Amino acid sequence: MTTSSPDTLSIPIIDLERARSADPDEVRRAAKEVYLAFKNVGFAYIENHGVPQDLIDEAFEWSRKFFALSQADKDKAPHPPQGWYHRGYSGIGREKVVQMEFDKERIAEKRKTPDVKESFELGNESDERMPNIWIPEDILPGFRAFFTKFFEVCSGMEEVMLSTIAVGMGLEKNFFLEYHQNKTNQCRLLHYPAVEEDFLRLGKAERIAAHSDFGTMTILFQDQVGGLEVEDIHEKGMFNPAPYIPGTAVVNIGDLLMRWSNDELKSTLHRVRAPPLVDSPGESSGRITRPRYSIPYFISPDRDRVIDCVPGCYGPDRPKKYEPITSGDYISMRMNATY
Repeated sequence: MTTSSPDTLSIPIIDLERARSADPDEVRRAAKEVYLAFKNVGFAYIENHGVPQDLIDEAFEWSRKFFALSQADKDKAPHPPQGWYHRGYSGIGREKVVQMEFDKERIAEKRKTPDVKESFELGNESDERMPNIWIPEDILPGFRAFFTKFFEVCSGMEEVMLSTIAVGMGLEKNFFLEYHQNKTNQCRLLHYPAVEEDFLRLGKAERIAAHSDFGTMTILFQDQVGGLEVEDIHEKGMFNPAPYIPGTAVVNIGDLLMRWSNDELKSTLHRVRAPPLVDSPGESSGRITRPRYSIPYFISPDRDRVIDCVPGCYGPDRPKKYEPITSGDYISMRMNATY
């Protein structure tokens, strides 16, 4: 059953359990709800998603432990200089998210307002082209083992979501699964440290500017602090809060699924703004944001697969809007602009 909340505005809440049903009619109903959410909003809250809550809670505990390490220890797993090699640790200001901007001078201008966040990126342990970059085991014992397991559990939800949206689009159940054989996905740990109100108000700092995601879809686990905002489907430039809802994951589609669907599905812009301000501790009389943590899991097709319009999404009266492109080339193009 699809429900909605006044706080989520137009983002529906969808129970994914029916997508696992042995009853084909139940599967089709769930698939239609997911399809309509992605067509009309680009986002959905998914409950009964298959990732145990205790595992999610533990992932956030590990994330907090990692970001609480000394800067010197975190720097022992450095993100490579290339943007496309998206693994390891990036300190505050290293990445600057831009939306479809590739001019170096304009990107440099945007970088003058840094993103106040730090991140750690990991992927499939079997990925030979982009091996994971871990901190030494003795610095945070168990960190690598846990997130290797967490990555695999999230891939189970990936399979259900991919088959469900395929059915919702009138395709064979395995259509998208065949493009996602190698689990070339990315799990990202994000920490937004506290930042002073004046820096945000004066435009000297930013969280993440409005952007779309690059791949097929994104599964997001967020904490209770808040800050995620999604562009309103009826009013361009207006952003609505997408707050934490217990027992759900936020799922949105990325650019490649939008390209596959010839814009039938929407890769909606979203951003992270400052969550509610609190009084600054100590002698300062100003206010600061509360620290925020989130864990997105980015689902991407195998790098060599060509993304082109799927059957039923184009025709004589509906020309293709995008040239075919490989998944690897598109995501590398977007990533290289952020580093």
